[in-house]
Amino acid sequence: MAIKSDKAQIIPGVSRYSRSQRYSKRGLYLIKKKAAETKKEAAPKSAPPARAAHAANKDLVESLTYSKSRFYPADTVSKPKANHKAVRPTKLRSSIKPGSVLILLAGRFRGKRVVFLKQLESGLLLVTGPYRVNGVPLRRVNQAYTIATSTQIDISGVKIDSSINDSYFAHEKEEKLKGTEEEFFGEGAKKREAPANKVAIQKEVDNQLIPIIAAQPLMKSYLKSSFSLTKGQAPHLMKF
Repeated sequence: MAIKSDKAQIIPGVSRYSRSQRYSKRGLYLIKKKAAETKKEAAPKSAPPARAAHAANKDLVESLTYSKSRFYPADTVSKPKANHKAVRPTKLRSSIKPGSVLILLAGRFRGKRVVFLKQLESGLLLVTGPYRVNGVPLRRVNQAYTIATSTQIDISGVKIDSSINDSYFAHEKEEKLKGTEEEFFGEGAKKREAPANKVAIQKEVDNQLIPIIAAQPLMKSYLKSSFSLTKGQAPHLMKF
């Protein structure tokens, strides 16, 4: 049933009927119903096996992640960020060689001068004071927090135990009395002592390095002194 132009609009641009009334009067529901029946009677086309399997997997994933509806899902499904970086071994700076004297810039022993022994599998540097010279034990440090000096010590004859690796520096778990009055007030706390095997390894390394250091004049006092800057000194203009 067609709508007459004189009755369809109150004024030009303003319709007399609502959207649903115009839909009913024009008989559009009959056309929609007929088109749906025709589409249902038509035989569906067969998709290739590979494409059909891909579509089935896609529908399964969508059904597991969120339910299909005309609304957005209540919770956003987080997807892990793809990491395309290849794991490569850390490259050692050309200025750092076995026997080089380094200056530590961070950590408990910042400002101390240490001797570089070798690079560990993790890419960290194995260094020592030695301990009997300036109190720095065997430690592993990141080369980004060190300054490489031009001072070298010949450590070609020094034998480093193969047990000194990344697992050597793993922290040992200690039993704690959680939630007790003694723990709160610190009563009965035991002083942490270094394991006997690590003390023996440290003494072995020190006994090999100290004669080499003592053979060079002023080397022992150089390692004992701490690095510091005074007013007016620019580190990027200094030669170490």
